Amino acid sequence: MRALYTLLRSLFSDTASMFVTGTRNPQITPTYADVSYGPHALNVLDLWLSEGNGPRPLLVYIHGGGWNKFDKQQDTAYYQPFLRNGISCAAINYRLTGENPLPAPVHDAARALQFLRTKATDWNIDTKRIALSGGSAGGCTAMWLLLHDDLADQTSSDPVSRASTRVCAAAVSDAQTCIDPLVIQDWIGPNVLKHGMINTAVGERTIDAALQNYERHREMYVEFSPYNHLDSHDPPLLMTYSGDMTLPSTNAAHGIHHPMFGIKMKERADSLGHECHLLIPGKSKSTAYATANAFLIDKLLKK
Repeated sequence: MRALYTLLRSLFSDTASMFVTGTRNPQITPTYADVSYGPHALNVLDLWLSEGNGPRPLLVYIHGGGWNKFDKQQDTAYYQPFLRNGISCAAINYRLTGENPLPAPVHDAARALQFLRTKATDWNIDTKRIALSGGSAGGCTAMWLLLHDDLADQTSSDPVSRASTRVCAAAVSDAQTCIDPLVIQDWIGPNVLKHGMINTAVGERTIDAALQNYERHREMYVEFSPYNHLDSHDPPLLMTYSGDMTLPSTNAAHGIHHPMFGIKMKERADSLGHECHLLIPGKSKSTAYATANAFLIDKLLKK
């Protein structure tokens, strides 16, 4: 499964060529590593600061893994095109649903974003130009933050909680636009429910248990489906998927990353007049952006 996730993530970036003459590209050491942004041991982030005049835009990467595995470590070649363009980068860890079901992983990502805003002066961050990226479940989180109302709590005594969660854009790869099992089974077929992300998200060991207790979990499934939060005023979104449009999905991994997630979101965005770009080989392209990196760099460098 990790090999599949690595392949899917490589499709997201136009910097996918990470090996030269058989040698892995040198890794870029973070300016700050494992900085705590919250009370849990997994509430940590890495930060790569870019050079440039004035406050720098920031790209925040949220790792995938079904919300129940993996971490923020990846080949840092992904960050190089952004750093070369004067864009700082951050990567976050968050609590996993094996022990901490929703809302923990998504709300952790929100807090990481808020924490980064509180460090704007120290780390030279332009708080008006923060964007998100991520693959699979990390992309689902990124879309949720992009489309959800601001989570800032102005009544809180915690300065982090008072900071905004709004961003200027997000680009995601093979991400779930909906996690409601009754909806996505209709979209993609029964195999999508065989992926553990759907039941562990709500703390159930099996999908049968999640379905038997659906009414107990329905509110959580609805709330953490980005599709349900989209409106015409939301910031722009770009989604990329593989070209395998087979329906019903052929297996659990194909189902949980199926292009139909993107097609459904794009249809809704178009009906609302929201800026949404969908890249699926042989199926969908954007007239404005050929790659996710081109989209992110353009949105982050615009003033």
